[in-house]
Amino acid sequence: MEMSRSLSFSLKPEPNSKVDPKSLRQWVVAFCIIRFDLEQGQLIEDCYPPNSLTQDEELEVAFSSFPDSVSQHHNRSSIHDSIFFFRIRRQKGSERHEVDNSEVPPGVVRKVKTSGNGKVLRYLYGFVFNRQRHDERLKRGGEQKSVVILSHNPYSSVFKPLLQIMGPLYFDIGRKALDYIAAYVSLWPVPVPGQLMDLPFGNASLKVNLPPAHSLPLDGGVLFEESSSSMAPLLPTNQSVPQGLFHDSDLFGTFRGLMLQLWLLWELLLIGEPVLIIAPTPPLCCEAVAGLVSLVAPLLCSVDFRPYFTIHDPEFAQLNSLKEGDSFPPMVLGVTNLFFLKALRYIPHVVSVGSPAPNSSRLAPAPRASTGLLPARLEGFSFQRLSTLKKFSPSSLLSAVKSRRDGPLCLMTGHKEAIWSTYAAITKPDTSILNRLIDAGMSPTVEESMSVVNNEILRRHFLELTTNFLAPFGPYFRVTTPSEGSSPFVDPPPLPAFSADEFIESLSARGPGKFLSKRMRSNWLDLYKRFLTGHNFRPWFQRRRAVAEHEQIRLWRQARMNADIQPFISRMSELELVDSFNAIERHLQGELQAMDLVISLLFTFTISFNRLLQQTGSANEDLGTTCQKLKGDLQAMFSVLPKDTQQLLLMNTQRAGWLQGSNEQTRPHV
Repeated sequence: MEMSRSLSFSLKPEPNSKVDPKSLRQWVVAFCIIRFDLEQGQLIEDCYPPNSLTQDEELEVAFSSFPDSVSQHHNRSSIHDSIFFFRIRRQKGSERHEVDNSEVPPGVVRKVKTSGNGKVLRYLYGFVFNRQRHDERLKRGGEQKSVVILSHNPYSSVFKPLLQIMGPLYFDIGRKALDYIAAYVSLWPVPVPGQLMDLPFGNASLKVNLPPAHSLPLDGGVLFEESSSSMAPLLPTNQSVPQGLFHDSDLFGTFRGLMLQLWLLWELLLIGEPVLIIAPTPPLCCEAVAGLVSLVAPLLCSVDFRPYFTIHDPEFAQLNSLKEGDSFPPMVLGVTNLFFLKALRYIPHVVSVGSPAPNSSRLAPAPRASTGLLPARLEGFSFQRLSTLKKFSPSSLLSAVKSRRDGPLCLMTGHKEAIWSTYAAITKPDTSILNRLIDAGMSPTVEESMSVVNNEILRRHFLELTTNFLAPFGPYFRVTTPSEGSSPFVDPPPLPAFSADEFIESLSARGPGKFLSKRMRSNWLDLYKRFLTGHNFRPWFQRRRAVAEHEQIRLWRQARMNADIQPFISRMSELELVDSFNAIERHLQGELQAMDLVISLLFTFTISFNRLLQQTGSANEDLGTTCQKLKGDLQAMFSVLPKDTQQLLLMNTQRAGWLQGSNEQTRPHV
């Protein structure tokens, strides 16, 4: 986002002279101040907390925190502020990069995702407030400095507004601003995905909806405490609640010159195709990448996306070495340096967005966008105007032929909005949606308010489109509960097994459904086949299965707590009694392990003990009650077993303690 003014803000007295590092780390890894030095290049002047980054990471953060000099236009104003963000990979073996359970929201269980060599794979998000000050008295006529917030979380709706306060504040009062910011952030509550957060800050308060758990990337671990209904083929009634990442991105403002191509872009991200997005400025390319990722909500986007990618990224060398015919990794790269057009010339899909605005921080819409074959002009959205898109003047026809011949390299001579791709979209542009969009012309005030309306229209449509596309997978996540009269003390049945071939065969027989059949071409089944083999399907499917399994376990656990075991015992054969005894014992062991984990968290992580205990609520008490209920059921089941079977079971010391012990608490209460 380009900055034209600073937000009004005043500080209360310093909230706390001592910052709790663990509380701060729930939201922020570090705050950095980076200066561009003419002799030494990018230098980190300050980093708080200190030693938060390795030397290699400091270098990568520094290079990613400034606009690329090749991409910059001259600005006549003396001060030019901009906000953008980047995403870099953390792949280190040091303990500082291990997943810290103090960052885990209450009730959430994480599993660390590792590479084959055991190193933790994680990403770091850098949110940048960059100030360029033009002064003829200085060398090269000016200076640059960036204020950076580093986090493991892609909470753009939090960190962008925070930067609008923090950036100008730093340039007003200097280093002390970091202390103020850190003190306020460390007082924030634990971030809870999918919830409305009230984050006090000075005399103001940030009220933001965090993205839901099911949309958060897997690089920080697998979140199991997710809503089992997030797969339901129903649209949310409250459109302000995010259903995916970057709900705050400006879809209409960024892609208004490529509006007819949004369905093509949706498909490319859905099936995990590599895409290069090029824009004149970092804020523009970041907004484009964020908008593209947001298109596929509520699908978990597992494609590696980089909102602002530079040649200094360690992965650039590998990408630059790819030859024609090599498989390009599934990535969405946002760049501003035209050098990438040659360095990554074998990437199959290139998108050019925005247009330079030399004397304005606002971007005027480009007059034409194309794939090299089909121009897609946007001047309002009536059917009549859409029909005129097919009309070519001799000059536009010549331009289209040249664009097709030269490909993305034509951007070297002049920027324009365009898409270069040989992919044939299966989904047709929805003209009813385009007709509802409002074109506000060039009035900045009206245009900004109309963008909000247009973004809601577009986001709801693509949310509905993605939800309907994923709906056929719903039966594989359908949980079961004990039927009336059946025993809840046995293990629940497994979820339906998935076979890609059987799924395609079944889907082919019943069709895509009314919503998709009106919007897709006859080869719609090919999109499902590509999705099944793409990069997004397996992580999303496994994640949804884990959530469904977790929900089924919860429902059966609840049924066991509410059931009286005696009526079931009277109807069981000896074999059924033994099987049920073994099942109850497994359930009891699972509850005891969960209780041990809660106690370990409370005593190991000293992040505001009382606060964590309040937010975990009665989790430990609930586990204790469940353990006592299962222990009583186990004893009741044991009492009706044959004597010889009882003697065999008592040979296990732990089991004997459960069966012969009193009704005291199974674990100490915390």
